[in-house]
Amino acid sequence: MKRVLAGVAMLAVLATAACGANNDSAASGGSSPEGSAGTGATGEVIVLAAASLTESFDKIKEDFQAQNPNVKVTISYGGSSGLAQQITSGAPADVFAAASPATMKTVVDAGDAAGDPAVFVKNQLVIATAKGNPKKIASLADLKNPDLKVALCAEQVPCGAAAKKAMEAAGVQFTPVTLEQDVKAALSKVKLGEVDAALVYRTDAKAASADVDGVEFPESAGAINDYPIVVLKNAPNATGAQAFVAFVQSEPEMKILTDAGFQKP
Repeated sequence: MKRVLAGVAMLAVLATAACGANNDSAASGGSSPEGSAGTGATGEVIVLAAASLTESFDKIKEDFQAQNPNVKVTISYGGSSGLAQQITSGAPADVFAAASPATMKTVVDAGDAAGDPAVFVKNQLVIATAKGNPKKIASLADLKNPDLKVALCAEQVPCGAAAKKAMEAAGVQFTPVTLEQDVKAALSKVKLGEVDAALVYRTDAKAASADVDGVEFPESAGAINDYPIVVLKNAPNATGAQAFVAFVQSEPEMKILTDAGFQKP
């Protein structure tokens, strides 16, 4: 009888220990998950993004990696047209964020997009001048002054296409002293004092507000650029790409973008 009671007691102890172990496992989520927090993503996510997204996407990257510690995000910035050509030429990438639908169309038409791109923000041009606006530039028409040196983006780049559209709307024509391959390069000409003004995005002028002033002009309202983002068809890390694209469009990250001067679609 004593042996039976001892056996029952031992079984009870073992059952209690097993139950406790199960509860501890459930409380801790079991073994360490293979994926990131809530996304199932791991590894590297390669993003090709328009140069004008640099400051905002750098912050979004930090947020994403903080919430998804098993993922490393690598972002290459540049002119959208050049990035699109890299993608259609077979460069490995997971996500493309462009500064215009036209450059995104290059990727879509080549069959390199997985699904339909989503417009996540818009951007508008301003006239960037040296800090304090020493030349007293107040309008797009002022840039016709032959004594002024002006930088523009090349026409095939979204900021250049937008500048051309704004100039046509205003009936203003002038010859720039330089045509740059992305908006950051055009802005740098102002910061370095190599030109008196450049047509750049509002977000870029705001990011460089310690060095430049941004002069608003009404014709820019007719040349606002949509920014589409998409997961690429041959993404090496499709799960990570989908997670990143969704994260960019989440409310906290949209606030980063609007605080930078982007507009909601």
